[in-house]
Amino acid sequence: MSNVQPVAATQCMSGADVLVKSLVDHGVDVIFAYPGGASMPLHQALTRYSDRLRTILPRHEQGGAFAAQGYARTTGRVGVCMATSGPGSTNLVTALADAKLDSIPLVAITGQVSTHVIGTDAFQETPIVEVCRGITKHHCLITDVNQIARVMKEAFYVASTGRPGPVLVDMPKNIQQDTCVPDWDESMKLPGYRVDDRRAHPEQIRRIAAAIKLAKRPVIYAGGGVIASNASAALRALARKTGIPVTMTVMGLGTFPSDDPLSLDMLGMHGSVYSNWAVRDCDLLIALGVRFDDRVTGKVSAFARHAKIIHVDIDPSEINKNKPAHIPVVSDVKYALEELLKIVEPPEEISPWVGQCQTWKREQPFKYALSGEGIVQQHAISELSRMTRDRKTMVSVGVGQHQMWAAQFFKFREPRTWMSSSGLGTMGFGLPAAMGAQAAHPDALCIDIDGDGSLLMNVQELATCFCEKLPVKVLLLNNQHLGMVVQWEDRFYSGNRAHTYLGPIDQAEAIGKGEGRYASTRYPDFVGIAKGFGCGAATVSRKSDLTAALREMIDYPGPFVLDVEVPYQEHVLPMIPSGQTVDEMIRE
Repeated sequence: MSNVQPVAATQCMSGADVLVKSLVDHGVDVIFAYPGGASMPLHQALTRYSDRLRTILPRHEQGGAFAAQGYARTTGRVGVCMATSGPGSTNLVTALADAKLDSIPLVAITGQVSTHVIGTDAFQETPIVEVCRGITKHHCLITDVNQIARVMKEAFYVASTGRPGPVLVDMPKNIQQDTCVPDWDESMKLPGYRVDDRRAHPEQIRRIAAAIKLAKRPVIYAGGGVIASNASAALRALARKTGIPVTMTVMGLGTFPSDDPLSLDMLGMHGSVYSNWAVRDCDLLIALGVRFDDRVTGKVSAFARHAKIIHVDIDPSEINKNKPAHIPVVSDVKYALEELLKIVEPPEEISPWVGQCQTWKREQPFKYALSGEGIVQQHAISELSRMTRDRKTMVSVGVGQHQMWAAQFFKFREPRTWMSSSGLGTMGFGLPAAMGAQAAHPDALCIDIDGDGSLLMNVQELATCFCEKLPVKVLLLNNQHLGMVVQWEDRFYSGNRAHTYLGPIDQAEAIGKGEGRYASTRYPDFVGIAKGFGCGAATVSRKSDLTAALREMIDYPGPFVLDVEVPYQEHVLPMIPSGQTVDEMIRE
């Protein structure tokens, strides 16, 4: 840690100091940053502000960017990451694309080669602004030290307003080293970017209220936009005032309590039977902060085919993009709901419909077999949910079967407690996202529910958790396979295994023939790996030992990996095959 103090804001400052002071002035208290030759001045500046800005050193730039996402997803604030030029910057690309699809506010700062060698294929040069043009909400290559204060103001404004998203700021090394007296009050220059007028008009609110009043089979369909606009309280008030059942996208989990009688849980490809049936049969679908994603709709023409559709979203490009709306409303969701609550009245004949939904919910629950002494994935997640229900808990996941089972069986009651790479579906997301959440919420229990395939993609961040004293827990559901791909192989490719077994190759033939419910040899040794990084670790394979093993994981004072031996033959059900309809749902 440096003892050098930052210079006064009105004095001549280096570009690096201007940028770091901008971070502090925007309320940033944690940055995930990996240094390199083109970003060294920025890191030197970070040491001068270490009393106000914590720098966490990830072990891979992608891990740092996903950690910044975990920070943003659980706080609603802008997450910040930094990398050097060339390979450092390209290692951020996947996380930026992920943030773009899930509308996560992120500012990524990259070092760049000096301006006089840009375009010469200089050492570690990559045109990262061009690379990221289609996967960022905004991007800028700074070419003058006097631009920095304004550009950083623009970056945070764009990332956090309207539909949130990632912003890239590329900083050549010579600009970091140049000096200026910054103009902190310079106005932003964002021609065409306006968000202030995205509010529902009174007539639109009246039309929504009238449609609700007349509906006999209404359903609220809530997505990540409800969480992004901090509208969860307004959504709950609307459901309770009107008595309308609520279903959520995978991005919307937690915005409505899963244990509320009106909750229909998640809809879509692996959503509940009752939510999908309710949307199939509803006469009014109130879509809030959603984008009618293909994993929700299946065959679009058949989705909610009998319903009048209300679609409220802050992004005008989403309106009528995938599914035409009868009442399209470009608006901040929170504003629209708060205005609607002032005039809305309950539907007059909704009781039979609510009763039907509750009957479906009772008769078609998420379920799994409990026979035998082995541990199935669904049971491990259900038990973890039960054990953590009375404490502040935040859950991240990788991508695959475990992701969907967590969405089905972990009971989320509050927004911003669930982190999932939902639009891009990025394996390796879970561990660093939990790490970022833990940095933002040191008092919370932060758990990564992961698969062995996903965990291996960013397993190096266990070192960050140990060295930075971030007590993240990993519930590893280890089936030795790429489980979701295996499920599709079983359902659609006659069970032919095409490079989905993750164990030793000499076992692949036997495993491919389905010999044994559990793989005979566990590879790699995740307990040994975790302990090698300084973390606590244990393995468990018997159902009777599961609760005690989970308690050991939860109570351990530092980062901990619990390697749970689970079968690879389990399938995530229900399942609506891609591009098909609710009526073609696989339930058994």
